[in-house]
Amino acid sequence: MNSFTYTRADAIETAVDERASDQTAKFVAGGTNLIDLMKENVERPTRLIDITRLPMATISETLEGGLRLGALMTNADTAYDERILQRYPLLSQTILAGASPQLRNMATDGGNLMQRTRCYYFYDVATPCNKREPGSGCSAINGFNRIHAILGTRTPGTDGQLAEPNCIATHPSDMCVALAALEAVVRVTGKNGERSIPFADFHKLPGDTPHIDNTLEPDEIITAIDLPPKGFADNFMYLKLRDRASYAFALVSVAAALELDNGTITDARIALGGVAHKPWRKPEAEALLVGKPATKENFQAAAESLLTGAQGYGHNTFKIELARRAIVRALGQAAKLEPTA
Repeated sequence: MNSFTYTRADAIETAVDERASDQTAKFVAGGTNLIDLMKENVERPTRLIDITRLPMATISETLEGGLRLGALMTNADTAYDERILQRYPLLSQTILAGASPQLRNMATDGGNLMQRTRCYYFYDVATPCNKREPGSGCSAINGFNRIHAILGTRTPGTDGQLAEPNCIATHPSDMCVALAALEAVVRVTGKNGERSIPFADFHKLPGDTPHIDNTLEPDEIITAIDLPPKGFADNFMYLKLRDRASYAFALVSVAAALELDNGTITDARIALGGVAHKPWRKPEAEALLVGKPATKENFQAAAESLLTGAQGYGHNTFKIELARRAIVRALGQAAKLEPTA
């Protein structure tokens, strides 16, 4: 048993001060991921800062015409909110594809963004893991890597050449895939005040710092997630491919959102889950669809572009073709060219 202290914050400023005073402290709300990590000795905080009493459990309108999700809104309450169902059904669909009803009743929207990978080597403290202990190595690269990343694992070095990967873990969230496609904005508060982080910039690729999952400063807390006015409520699909029909993480998932005008695509968003260290988007691939008819051939071209540079590591090489087919299928379902059932 690792000892730790517990405190309950009564204000956002108090929570920030508590965190700033102890760099090994952790915020806890639903605890659906953090408590598991503590049980496995992966996370060993010296202090837990309970933030469940903070005023961040509402959904409100933004001046721009979107919605603001308080960080302490539960996944379940978010998914079933009438405004989300009507204006952002893609988000509701992704949330309900994840975890179980019991977990969705506890898990918070802010906590969902902070989930850590479910890589088995990360959870096994007896094995080397660069995410857990930087510089120790990545056991997954030459190990059993069926669930691991095929995109974003190798980044250009100082010489312009692609460096060998330090980590091939994937981000586990379903909700985050939709937030990436919708181009949400994460609102945070720290000792230096408030700031907004575009969702594309919130999570990090592993690079040389695989132990750092996101761009939050050590003393910052997520307070809200802003959804833009455009929700793609008419043509959308979240396709999740997994080993069993429920309570399983994605091998590959696709959030597809289209705007159509008489069969011609006027806007397109595609985000992938289960394939990279963060939800994967490539605006250049989406741009290939704009102004084009919604056809399988055009969807295939977008899929090829989105998967440029994909690399398998043995057990997970099948994901490349699986992702290619999933993208085409999800876009076809979003355009209502094929059934969703």
